[in-house]
Amino acid sequence: MTGKKTRRNFILSSIAVASGIAGAKALEQHDDREIAAAANNQAAATVKMPERLLGNTGVKVPIFGLGGGGQTPLSQKGREAEAAVQIERAIELGIRYFDTAAEYGPSEENLGKVLPPYRDRLFLASKTSARDRDGAWRDLEQSLKRLKTDRLDLWQLHHVSFQTELDQIFSAKGAIKAIEEAKQQKIIRFSGITGHHEPAIIVAGLQRYPFDTTLICLNAAEKHHPRSFVTSALPIAKAKNIGVIAMKIPAYGKLFENGVLDGMHQAMGYTLSLPGVHSCIIAADSVKQLEENFKVAQAFQPLNTTEMAALEKRTAAAWQENTFFREWT
Repeated sequence: MTGKKTRRNFILSSIAVASGIAGAKALEQHDDREIAAAANNQAAATVKMPERLLGNTGVKVPIFGLGGGGQTPLSQKGREAEAAVQIERAIELGIRYFDTAAEYGPSEENLGKVLPPYRDRLFLASKTSARDRDGAWRDLEQSLKRLKTDRLDLWQLHHVSFQTELDQIFSAKGAIKAIEEAKQQKIIRFSGITGHHEPAIIVAGLQRYPFDTTLICLNAAEKHHPRSFVTSALPIAKAKNIGVIAMKIPAYGKLFENGVLDGMHQAMGYTLSLPGVHSCIIAADSVKQLEENFKVAQAFQPLNTTEMAALEKRTAAAWQENTFFREWT
């Protein structure tokens, strides 16, 4: 028990030292940001983004969150100023779900420069690619330092792709031990498993352990893949009432090429209309793109079966070039 307290106190002390100057400056600017947000975003505040219960967690989350990886200034070196503006704009709009990972370049650090003053009203998620307990703990400690927080709402096992990884994760010294210890110490609230390579592995993980969430690729083109997350992993998660967060919604924008889909309203509309999906995360290359995605989420209305079928028909001939991410591990 003493060891657990020591680890938590170490994390808290490290965060305090690391965030001292930046945190003080952020707190000084907090009131100004709040005033500016209220003045500049009255129209946006009148229409709240829909929210859904995240599986059996008992927590409501917005249907759209900001992704911190991929094609975004948040995860790219040399774009720190752009990242800060985008994160601040997301806060102003009312976005409160932020997704990142230990291996997303400077993403956690960029988020840590802006989010601390707003931490209590955010849902903050990160990930570890470590498969062993000690490696996962090291990732968690570094994530907390970079994010300048003492806790995560959701900590996920990142891109789990093979049976050998599952075997290591659930071994005597596997990463699942770090998840259980961190949850017991209230450093994390919920645990999750993510993947975009092989649905059967995610299904095996969900059947092997009571994860709170899963983050999987779900879009109108992925539906046609011979081993689709839409037809395999999603139904299992729904049956277990596991929180489902969708990713790869526009397939990095490829779904909008060559007239496959008309825009984000169709891409996001399809994914969020799939039974069992609770939220989606989408990265943005610019503030303008972020604002456009936010407006789509604000206006979201579930599609009916006819509308869903029409979108699936449009992607039927183009699914292979729009599921390229399935090759990644």
